[in-house]
Amino acid sequence: MRRSRLVGFLSAVLLAVCAALTGAGSAQAAESAAAGPYVALGDSYSSGVGAGSYTAASGDCKRSTKAYPQLWANANSPSSFAFTACSGARTGDVLAGQLAPLGSATDLVSISVGGNDAGFADVMTTCVLQSDSNCLSRIATARAYIDSTLPGNLDNVYTAIRGKAPAAHVVVLGYPRFYKLGATCLGLSEAKRKAVNDASDHLNTVLARRSAAHGFTFADVRTPFTGHEICSGSSWLHSVNWLDVGESYHPTAAGQSGGYLPALNSAA
Repeated sequence: MRRSRLVGFLSAVLLAVCAALTGAGSAQAAESAAAGPYVALGDSYSSGVGAGSYTAASGDCKRSTKAYPQLWANANSPSSFAFTACSGARTGDVLAGQLAPLGSATDLVSISVGGNDAGFADVMTTCVLQSDSNCLSRIATARAYIDSTLPGNLDNVYTAIRGKAPAAHVVVLGYPRFYKLGATCLGLSEAKRKAVNDASDHLNTVLARRSAAHGFTFADVRTPFTGHEICSGSSWLHSVNWLDVGESYHPTAAGQSGGYLPALNSAA
C-alpha cells in the first residue's frame, strides 16, 4: 500500500510538471504568435523628435532609434516592423503617406496624431513670445478646432487604418501634460502653464473618445509623465531649445523609454 501510494504521488507530480511545462509552452507560443507585424504611425511624438539618434534614412521625419516604436520592436521582435511616423505629421499626412505597410496580417498598430492639426507649434510659439491674453486666446482657438474639426479628421484616419488592417490591435497614444504647476520656474506664467495643460487634457479626451468609438485602445501617457513635466526638476520633456527649436516641447530619450514605452507595453 505504501509503495502504491508513493507511485501514485510521483505520477501526480509528473503530470503536474508536464501540465505546467505544456502551459508555459502554450503561453510562449501565444506570446510569439502575438508578435506579428507591427506598424508605427504618427507624428513627432512617435517618430522620436527630441530623443536624438535619428536615422539618416528617415531624413526630415527624424525617426529615432530611441523612440518608443523602435524600443518596443527591439524588445518584442515582431515578425516585421514598419516605422512610418514622421515629424510634423497631421492626420492628412498619415492618410497620404504612412499607411502603405498596413495589411491583413498586421498584428499591432500604434499611432499618435492630432497635436499638429490643432496647431500645437503655433500655440507654444504664441505662449512663449506673447502675452498671457494672447496665449489664452490662441489656446481657445485650438480648443475650438479640437471640438469642431479634429474628431472628423481622426475618424478618417482610424477608419482607414481599420480598413487596411482589419485584424490589428490598434493603440492610440496621447500626449503628456507639459508643466508642473505651483513650482518656481523660469519661462511661462502660471496662467499660461495651466492653460497649456488643460488644452492637452482636452485633446486627450477627444482622442480617447474617438479611439474607443473605433474599438481602438487609448494609451494615456499622463500618468507615467507625472513628476517629469517641465518645471519638475526631473523633466522628460524639452523646454524651449533655441539650438534646435524643433525639439522644444518634445519628449527626451527618457520620456520615450520611461513614459511612452510603458504606455504602449500596457496597451499592447
